[in-house]
Amino acid sequence: MSARGGKAAKRAKAISRSAKAGLQFPVSRVHRYLRQATHHYRIASGAPVYQAAVMEYLTAEILELAGNAARDNKKTRIIPRHILLAVANDEELHQLLKGVTIASGGVLPNIHPELLKKRKGGKLVAPEELKPKKPKASTAPKQKAGTSGKKMPASPAKKTPEKSQASGKGKKKGPAAKKGADKFGPGAGISVLSEKALFLGQKLSVIQGDIAAIEADAIVHPTNATFYLGGEVGSVLEKAGGKEFKDEVKKLSESHGPLELASAAICDGRNLKAQYVIHVHSPTWGDETESTENLDKAVKNILTLADEKNIKSIAMPSIGSGASNNFPKQIAAQTILKAISNYFVSVMASSLKQIYFVLYDMESIGTYTMELARLDS
Repeated sequence: MSARGGKAAKRAKAISRSAKAGLQFPVSRVHRYLRQATHHYRIASGAPVYQAAVMEYLTAEILELAGNAARDNKKTRIIPRHILLAVANDEELHQLLKGVTIASGGVLPNIHPELLKKRKGGKLVAPEELKPKKPKASTAPKQKAGTSGKKMPASPAKKTPEKSQASGKGKKKGPAAKKGADKFGPGAGISVLSEKALFLGQKLSVIQGDIAAIEADAIVHPTNATFYLGGEVGSVLEKAGGKEFKDEVKKLSESHGPLELASAAICDGRNLKAQYVIHVHSPTWGDETESTENLDKAVKNILTLADEKNIKSIAMPSIGSGASNNFPKQIAAQTILKAISNYFVSVMASSLKQIYFVLYDMESIGTYTMELARLDS
């Protein structure tokens, strides 16, 4: 029997273009919208597929981050507020949607510095300065009752073992004795040339000296993708730390891999006064917008890494101003100081209390001193 006389051949089941591409978003609908919006142009068959895939990826990314924000706020439903937090806290999404207003999303937590200050004698001062200082406890021996004002003989003081300068006996050794002390100060013989306090209490100080001799919890080392120690700061740290520090950097390089541009990694500061050394891939000067964005990202990565390690004080050179990076000193200073100020405004809490800008030439010192005075506290 011929095929014509028999039953009609079964037609193959239609498969949508979305199913062919493995997408959830409707490719045909996107194609129809593209035809309506761009009726003067020819539309390739792959254009709506690509458009639908991009839209699906962005939607999935935003929903994932918004779900994390909802979970952090102990909510089981995503609301516009969670979407705004997801977009604002992701650098790439924030750049993409910087001109978009999310209805009922609110704003990011931000308190203007002037609102945290109160007037005292016609001047604006920080709230902690208004608190009365506690009087120091008297060290004089108390008189016992019934002595008629007569002084009691002082009890003989306990003898302490004499400290031997040669052997160092009698001195307590611990992590705070060598590194990471709670007291803040650049060290003996190093004076602060300029200083400014931010509204949350962090201090930014300009000093001149050897960065390896600064007494801080961490030192920032501007480097490249291979953790190169031959730069101005790296050679100083290598000389002070010796072979042990060099081996520590080599171990970090092998475990971490190439350091991406503007990213940071941390290692122990072997034989240095600092407990840690933060290596950052310093950007070079080129396109002004792109270069300043990379420098801003590098500073934020440094501060974020310092907070993760609960670091309280950090010594930082002028990142990007080296001979191999060629950043204009004024632009570098403005970008770094603005990035630091914005970071402390955006975070709710930070372990950092002191940032030293360790400089060596008078031009950099003058630039940072001037920009520090202009910075809004």
